[in-house]
Amino acid sequence: MTEHAKIAAAPEDLEAPVTIGAEAYVSADYLRDERDLLWRKCWLQAGRLEDIAHVGDFVTFDILDDSVIVLRRAEGDGPDALRAFWNVCPHRGRKLVDIPAGQRNARGNRKNIVCGFHAWTFDLDGHCTFIQHQEDWQGALSDARTRLGPVKCESWGGWMWINLDPDAGPLADYLAPVPAMLDPYQLHAMRPRWRKWIIFDCNWKVALEAFNETYHVPGTHPEFMAFGQFRGWGRNQGLHSNIGYDAPKGQEEDAAKLRLGTGDPRVSTAEMQVFTWENANTNTTRTLVEAALRLQHELPEGTPPAEVSKHWLSSARAADAARGVHWPVVEPAHTAKAGTAWQIFPNFQIGHAVNNMLCYSARPYGEDPGKCIFEGAVYELFPEGEAPATEWEYTEAGDWPPVLQQDFDNMAAVQKGLKSGGFRGTQPNPYMERAIASLHWNLAKYMGRGAPASLE
Repeated sequence: MTEHAKIAAAPEDLEAPVTIGAEAYVSADYLRDERDLLWRKCWLQAGRLEDIAHVGDFVTFDILDDSVIVLRRAEGDGPDALRAFWNVCPHRGRKLVDIPAGQRNARGNRKNIVCGFHAWTFDLDGHCTFIQHQEDWQGALSDARTRLGPVKCESWGGWMWINLDPDAGPLADYLAPVPAMLDPYQLHAMRPRWRKWIIFDCNWKVALEAFNETYHVPGTHPEFMAFGQFRGWGRNQGLHSNIGYDAPKGQEEDAAKLRLGTGDPRVSTAEMQVFTWENANTNTTRTLVEAALRLQHELPEGTPPAEVSKHWLSSARAADAARGVHWPVVEPAHTAKAGTAWQIFPNFQIGHAVNNMLCYSARPYGEDPGKCIFEGAVYELFPEGEAPATEWEYTEAGDWPPVLQQDFDNMAAVQKGLKSGGFRGTQPNPYMERAIASLHWNLAKYMGRGAPASLE
């Protein structure tokens, strides 16, 4: 990057070619600054509401030096149903809830929270209800001094969200325009089919950027090219971004699934669905697979691709409805605008559809800028009471679906390359990889450095 390179100052600047330096990926100083300038200032997705379905249920969420307890203090979805507190005792600073070895977080149900050091006890509103020999403090221990430190907590989309900044604005303002675009998909009604997490040898941004663009598909997943070569796009959405495909006219509905190949679309649709189910286990469901396998029996040879797609989705929708799973109805024009996935700043991605979604998140691991915690989860609609009971499963890379392993292979290699003395900065595709430029443009607002610059 030259000294006179023009820094991207507005979203429209990201539509032109830009370059991004490597500091945000490799610098230990940058990672340390992220704690105070980024992670303690943003709204962060901290878990699913169904994980704290009953009064007293709690989960923990850790980010660098900070740990938070999110719990349910009341039934329902009202603003007072959830509480979040710093996971630290105000007495001597002991962590109140420890994460069991090998687990992503702590989870359970408690009527109160008891510190394991001196047994100070707190209720679900954070008030201290028991202190051994409290009289020894001579009346100095007020409620303000002994209660748990509150953390801002709200919900959207079936997730709980926290913000460590006591002066943070409302979640709805932070997320806009994401809720307006994704609420029609009723993400809150979906439940996880599987949830996995892993520690990677790469920066958290490298991990996220492996999934927030479609430009890598021909090089990383060439087997998918047999099902078509739709051109992907990325768009800045203020603090956030989204990606999608330029679908052929008449095939806008659920464009992520409509890469039908060049042969008989009845056959290629089934082949793609079976391949995706067996090798990715994402972005589809058994209902969609089985509906695709019926196409050759239900439609005559020569049926145009758009009609094949319409019949396939209608057939799958009807099959799900018969078993008590009702897809929301989303207009094709809205689907085309919403795209296939949203990147919620700074570290969460939602790949949405009317009956399933694929979500990724990444965050730093320890004090090494070359390591991160990466999480992936697949959700879908299930009949009432039939969702599987899933937990976050720690896995090795080889335990993930084969297609995702292809993405994983790039991550550590990219991290090594970013540290090379010969690397001059990233050069993301201005159309297909704009979400990457958008991420760093917004990071620079928080961090005060590292903004994309014009490619000169």
